[in-house]
Amino acid sequence: MQGAAFGPLPSPAMDDTTDPTIEAVRQVLSGREKKSVDDESLMPAAVMVLLYQKEGEYCILLNKRTQDVEHHKGEISFPGGARDPEDLDFRDTALRETSEEMGIDPADVTVLGELDDIATRSRFGVRVYVGTIPYPYPFEPSSIEIAEVLEVPVEGLLDPDNRRQEVRWMNGVTEKRYCYTFGDHMIFGATAQIVEQFLDLFPRDTAEPGTWRSPGHGGKRG
Repeated sequence: MQGAAFGPLPSPAMDDTTDPTIEAVRQVLSGREKKSVDDESLMPAAVMVLLYQKEGEYCILLNKRTQDVEHHKGEISFPGGARDPEDLDFRDTALRETSEEMGIDPADVTVLGELDDIATRSRFGVRVYVGTIPYPYPFEPSSIEIAEVLEVPVEGLLDPDNRRQEVRWMNGVTEKRYCYTFGDHMIFGATAQIVEQFLDLFPRDTAEPGTWRSPGHGGKRG
C-alpha cells in the first residue's frame, strides 16, 4: 500500500540497552553474517519482528490477516508488506507497514538488526528486521488488514508440544519445514521460517534457563 517515507528514526522513547535479553539479541544479530536473496524476479518486501516484555516474559508480535487483504488471507503474519516507491529503503518499508497495520509509531521502534532474507511461495523476496518497542503499547490495528493481534510468548514457541514438522514435495525435492501452534492458531509457511530463524539465535541446547523471561519472573510458564 502507498505511504510516505518516514526517513531517519529519532531517538527511541525507551532505553532498551538496560534489558540484557534485548541487548543479547542485538549483539547476536550484529555478529552474524546475513544471507541475502538476490532474485530480481521476486517482489521486494520487508517485515518487522518485534520483541518486547509482557507480564514477565518476552513476546513477539504477530497478527492474523483479514479476508480483505490481497495476499495471505486469514494467515498468521509479521507486520510488513511490499516495498513502495516512496520508501527510502527496506527498513523504511518494514516501519511503514508496521505503522499502517498495527498503529506503531516508527519513533517507538528500536531496530536491533536483520535476520536472513527469505523467498516466499507467493514470489516475494523479504528482508527481515528485528526490533523492540516499549510496552504496554496502544496498538491500533487496521480493521481492513488485521483480524486479530497475537502477542506470542517466545517460551511457548520453544515448547516442543507447540512445534511440528511438515514434509513437502517441492520441485522434485523433499523439504522439511516447521510450523508452530499458538492457541487455535497455526503459524506456518514464511512466518514459521522467520520464527525458526529467530529462535535459532539462541539454540535450544545452549540458551540460559529463563532467557526468555524477564528478570524477577522465574519459574515455568503454566
